[in-house]
Amino acid sequence: MEISNSNCQNSAANVTENNYCVIMAGGKGRRLWPSSRVDMPKQFIDFFGTGRTLLQQTFDRMSRFILADHIYITTSQEYLNLVRQQLPQVPEEHILAEPVNRNTAPAVAWAGRRIHRESNDACIVVTPADQLVLNEEAFRDNVLQGLDFVSKNNIMLTMGVHPTRPEPGYGYIQVGEPTIAKGIHKVQSFTEKPEREFAKIFMESGEFFWNTGMFLTNVVHLREWYLKVIPDMPYRLANLEGHYSLEEEAKYVSAHYPSYPNLSMDKAALELSDNVYVAKCDFGWADIGTWHALYECMSKTENDNVVLGAELILENCRNNVISLPEDHIGVINGMEGYIIVEKNGVLLICPKEDSSALIRKYVNEVSIKYGEKFA
Repeated sequence: MEISNSNCQNSAANVTENNYCVIMAGGKGRRLWPSSRVDMPKQFIDFFGTGRTLLQQTFDRMSRFILADHIYITTSQEYLNLVRQQLPQVPEEHILAEPVNRNTAPAVAWAGRRIHRESNDACIVVTPADQLVLNEEAFRDNVLQGLDFVSKNNIMLTMGVHPTRPEPGYGYIQVGEPTIAKGIHKVQSFTEKPEREFAKIFMESGEFFWNTGMFLTNVVHLREWYLKVIPDMPYRLANLEGHYSLEEEAKYVSAHYPSYPNLSMDKAALELSDNVYVAKCDFGWADIGTWHALYECMSKTENDNVVLGAELILENCRNNVISLPEDHIGVINGMEGYIIVEKNGVLLICPKEDSSALIRKYVNEVSIKYGEKFA
């Protein structure tokens, strides 16, 4: 396809009436267990002690250059009240609570139809609620350039960042042929959560970027994309023609949503689509999805420990993540490279390296043996 260049100027003047944002906040965040639990997942937690949860920080970040009344939140029905409590300024009609969990692709389809109802010219940035961005000025410029690009091109655009370590918990995008727009390439391939040895090869090659889970497109292309890429999940809300009410939409969603596939945007866009591009970005990024990722982005003590919460006495301890309740005193000796976390009656101690698979295993075992309240 023919690609048009982007001429976005990096300034606050680019806050336009056509730019919209969808924040995805429906996940259970089990890789950060036991701090992140089914009843209070990570997006609703203040991990960094800033007084703002990950969801609130994401809303703050996006509302600096996208009109606040153009921001939508997707979540699950069980977290609807948490979203309302943490973002009381968001109108009720901008919070889309899935009747059943069907992952992020169906949720974005619903949000896209809701936005399309408002504007035929809308350009949308979809972002997870659980990310850390260190350089917000560079982030704003990258997103605005991307939005400008998709306003002129009917494509799906993702944002990639340079890997800084061979992290097996992330997805890796291989960049392909460049476009005439600076820093935007066709996606050559995608590998989700590779083994560490392959992640090391990817990082050292210089051809691969981390997948941030952010996607940009325009609403017209979004509808066409769903119809083409996911034929078993048509953009069914498009069947609601005319000036239908939100009550009619709610009934339609309630009736049809359970039949949607359990499918993520990452898989739909990067594995099932051939018309997807990646913008090479450098805004200091981390997906707060694992304890290892949290360790990498947090400030550390002189022995490279990350400490959250409690008062501690540490001896001969290095490269650990330690999170205990604030009313606790911890005395730890001789630990290196471990996760030590206690929350609501559960204590986890396991190696930090490649902890995601271990934690998934433990969550399942604890849930079966002791009940969902501990998961």
